[in-house]
This record gives sequence, C-alpha cells and structure tokens, in this order.
Amino acid sequence: MSGNPALDLAATVGSRRDEPVDLLATPADLERWVAACEELPAAVTADPATFDSALSLREAVYTLALDRVRGQPFAPDSLRVVNAMAAGPVPGVQLSDAGLHLSGDLRAALSHIARRGIAVLADPHAHLKECGRADCTRVYLDRSRGARRTWCGMEACGNRVKAAAYRARRRAAAEGRTPERAP
Repeated sequence: MSGNPALDLAATVGSRRDEPVDLLATPADLERWVAACEELPAAVTADPATFDSALSLREAVYTLALDRVRGQPFAPDSLRVVNAMAAGPVPGVQLSDAGLHLSGDLRAALSHIARRGIAVLADPHAHLKECGRADCTRVYLDRSRGARRTWCGMEACGNRVKAAAYRARRRAAAEGRTPERAP
C-alpha cells in the first residue's frame, strides 16, 4: 500500500498522533503480516527477541521517513537500527514462471525490509509523503504522475476525505436555503 515494505511495516501503527492502533501486538501478528507481504518469505516464525527487533525496525523506519518528508537530518539512533538490521542475513531468491520467491527466516525478512527502506530513503527522486488525512500517519511513496497524490490510499483515506467534504458541502447548501430566524 505504501509502495515499499519498510514503509508498510512502519504503517502497522495507525493514528500515531491521536490514539495509536498497533497491528503487531504479538509475534503471531508479525508472522501473519510477513506472510501477507508479497516481497517477503511466506512462512516465518517470530520469537520474542526477533519480534522486538521488528518493532525497533518499524519505529526507526517511521522516524527516518518522517525526517525525510520534513527535510530534516536523519535521527542517528534510527540510522543505527536500520543499518544494523540491513547487515543481517540475506533472504534466498528464486525465480519461476510464477515470479520471484523469497525464502528465509524472520531475520532475513527484516534485513530485506531494512535494505528496501534504505533504498527508498536514500533515493533523492523518491517522493515520500505523509497522508493528507488529518488522523492518518502513514508515510507512502508517491509514484503518481507529477507526484500529486494526496492520500496514502484512495480506498481508506481518500474516500473518507472526499465523503466528509461532500457532506460538508451538502450541509452548507442546506443551511443556505434555510430562512434566517428573527432575533
């Protein structure tokens, strides 16, 4: 959804400004998330230490992505976490008629995520943006023509913003037709 698995990992905490919603509350949640990610090995097992490493990587990527969006220098602690994770084992890669298949354990998956994060954060031509919906905190890669995309995704945020604007216009129009009351 974000256009990069590292940004997708960072987005597993929603509404960070208001009431954060953590989609990775347990190691089993992380295992399901990795299995659902097309770019990652299909089946991994998360022990408590590797689960904690994944959460550290998630927060580091989010911090660095916001630094990039805001034009700030990268946070040194977050750089250390991402760079250390990227130095981990490499997933196995196989090509077939069905496409690319990655294999490996969770450490290899996290290493791959860190490397993909580094690639997008280091790319001066990558258009990273924070979602334009007020309570969404997702950072995404804008690949639209002219980099004019406003929301992380039309399905969730774009539709909500457009529906709210429509309701506000209807309400304003209805109020404009209502006669003023005498004092």
